[in-house]
Amino acid sequence: MVEAGTHPDWWEQAKSELCNSDSILAKVIADREEPILTSRGDLFATLVKSIVGQQISTKAAATVWGRLCELVGPVTDESILLRTHDELRSVGLSNRKAEYVVGIAHAWKDGLYALDWESMSDGEIIEKLIALRGVGRWTAEMILIFSLLRPDIFPIDDLGVVRGMERVYNSRDTLSKPQLNAIAENWRPYRTLGSWYMWRAIDPEPIEY
Repeated sequence: MVEAGTHPDWWEQAKSELCNSDSILAKVIADREEPILTSRGDLFATLVKSIVGQQISTKAAATVWGRLCELVGPVTDESILLRTHDELRSVGLSNRKAEYVVGIAHAWKDGLYALDWESMSDGEIIEKLIALRGVGRWTAEMILIFSLLRPDIFPIDDLGVVRGMERVYNSRDTLSKPQLNAIAENWRPYRTLGSWYMWRAIDPEPIEY
């Protein structure tokens, strides 16, 4: 498992290659180069934080996450399962999100996800995670990026990434999915880095899960 505070070992090479091949992205990187992507080193906590952030603004997600941490302390399967459904709801989680978080905690407690994540492919990890109730592809992609530091993830359904690409590449006008994919193709095999700097393009505060 990736340790807390770890930076991607591929980051500098990725930055160099993409700055050379994409002058538009190079300008974003020059403006917002630091800080860089860092792993929390805790896949379970990252997964729960991703659930918290589903379909709400970054600011709202940060508020709910802060309240959850105040309620349970370190976010672990045990600390979640010590709380009632109503207590989890009280921090701002929707009824469904509270159910999802408890379900994930049970899966961890039962040892169903004590896996060698590092040895698994991106596709295998996505398939395993979306088997959990409440976890879709976007949430699995946040795990791949923010916990496992995988280099070539493009979360096309992430509103922040999309808005960043529209601002940077299309004067804030809407881009279709084929257009978004075409831009991101130029970032391969480091689409994670491109995505990271699209988040940074619209928010000076680095996103984290």
